[in-house]
Order: sequence, then C-alpha cells, then structure tokens
Amino acid sequence: MIQRITLWFEQHAFGVCSWWGNKLGIKTTTIRLYFIYLSFFTAGSPVIIYLIMAFILEHKEYFKIKPVKRSSIWEI
Repeated sequence: MIQRITLWFEQHAFGVCSWWGNKLGIKTTTIRLYFIYLSFFTAGSPVIIYLIMAFILEHKEYFKIKPVKRSSIWEI
C-alpha cells in the first residue's frame, strides 16, 4: 500500500526534489526528508520556495537564456 502511495506521489508531484537529486547526485528520498525537516523547523517557509521552484521547472522553456551566436569576438 505504501509503495502505491509513493508511486502515485512521484508521478503527480512537481519533480523538484527529483530534479535536485539528479543535479546534485543525491537520492531523492534524502532530499525530501531534509525538505520536510526544514519545513518543520522554519514554520513552512520552504513550501513557498518549493512552489516557486515548481513553477520555474514547469515553465523552464521561458526561463532559458538563449546564447547569441556571433561571427567574431569583435561583435559585442
């Protein structure tokens, strides 16, 4: 039963913790536990940060900076 709940949550969550886990090379469950502990100690303020990161991850194509191709170094 717990595995079904975990699977459902991982499929429907925003993926912020798994994204951080992939970037930092840390297990996703460890990041989730630290996020939960930090939320308890700071009265829930990381939840706001989590929602901001989720928004950015959902719309990351709008936040990407596209490099400008120049033909030479002198075209600044």
